[in-house]
Amino acid sequence: MTVYLRSLETAVPPTVLIQSEARDVFAAQPGLSRLGSRLVSTCFDSAAIDTRYTAVGELTTGSRAEDPQFFDPATGRLLSPSTKIRNDIFAREATKLFIEAAEKAVDAWKGLDRGEITHLVTVSCTGFFNPGPDYKIVRALGLNPAVQRYHLGFMGCYAAFPALRAAKSFCDADPDAVVLVVCAELCSLHVRTSNDPDTIMGSALFADGAAAAVISARELPDQPALMTLDHFETVLTPVGEEAMAWNIGDEGFEMVLGTYVPHIIDDHIIGALEPLLSRDASLIGLPYRDIRHWAIHPGGRSILDKVQSRLELSDEQLVPARETLRNYGNMSSATVLFVIRHILDLPAADGDFSGRAAGTGDDGGERICSMAFGPGLTVETALFTKITTPRVPEPDVGPERPGVPRAEQALA
Repeated sequence: MTVYLRSLETAVPPTVLIQSEARDVFAAQPGLSRLGSRLVSTCFDSAAIDTRYTAVGELTTGSRAEDPQFFDPATGRLLSPSTKIRNDIFAREATKLFIEAAEKAVDAWKGLDRGEITHLVTVSCTGFFNPGPDYKIVRALGLNPAVQRYHLGFMGCYAAFPALRAAKSFCDADPDAVVLVVCAELCSLHVRTSNDPDTIMGSALFADGAAAAVISARELPDQPALMTLDHFETVLTPVGEEAMAWNIGDEGFEMVLGTYVPHIIDDHIIGALEPLLSRDASLIGLPYRDIRHWAIHPGGRSILDKVQSRLELSDEQLVPARETLRNYGNMSSATVLFVIRHILDLPAADGDFSGRAAGTGDDGGERICSMAFGPGLTVETALFTKITTPRVPEPDVGPERPGVPRAEQALA
């Protein structure tokens, strides 16, 4: 059975963080050592990020909060709110993003009756509350109160894949199922000043955002889908349990993102891809760059560098991941869906590939190989097929005649 992604939409909070401005604030904190200050400048400048978005409006230098909890612009000092204060903000602000992304995804499937949604899967690792985001979405969107609800919490950056895999399983089991998947993360709630390299790296990379998708196996010839969900695999690398972790502290959640993570990925990415690519005989032994699209979770610039080098991918194939990182930062679970959205927005490629063995589906669609990394170290991988409409060549109308639109020339 073919399972389709019918819509995919994204949302970000309104406050923009300029990377260079954030760097200057973090580097100027009074508790930093000389080494810590240099690490801040290095991490922020080398992150390949220009802008990020945050649900914490007072993190910008232009904010004027009467009772600042995260940043005092009068003194330039970053503050240390408790985990409870941070989580209370998560409950309020994440709800907005969950609902906004869900609304956009449902509305993008023209003609879908909201009462037809049978399953709802929500994802987040940056906060907790109950009744949770699944409940809030059902109420806000007016979904059937009997919709089956599931929440994937605290899994980390790879969690969009278990959510999509669950959606595919629901649709495989019930051809009439319609599954709404929503990821929303407020990573910026947990930033803090520190001399610790892992904490500094997290402050330089992480941001807020949400993405939502509607998945179904329903065949709708008059409503082309965006892509098919083909295969998923999970691999745990033999090392790396201590190199990437996500813990709960008294002053927010504490990210461990060791500098050795890119090297672990470099050593084990080939083995992590083998179970996925073996699911399609035409991809076995194929040079990786011959798979047209690569939707890589941009955990950081150095991770993307290692993936590109090890798989010998072209600069063009890394554009969706690098542009997502540059414009949005690392939004944990939602990020890879931003990358996929970028790929889906690309125009259909010219016919320089032929057949599935060159990254093109039997129906003319373009293959997408996707992967994300998270605590463990866990590598989640997926194969998708972007559904494309064949390009209609422009008619040969001869030399352009001045003053006559080309459309009229074609009819002449």
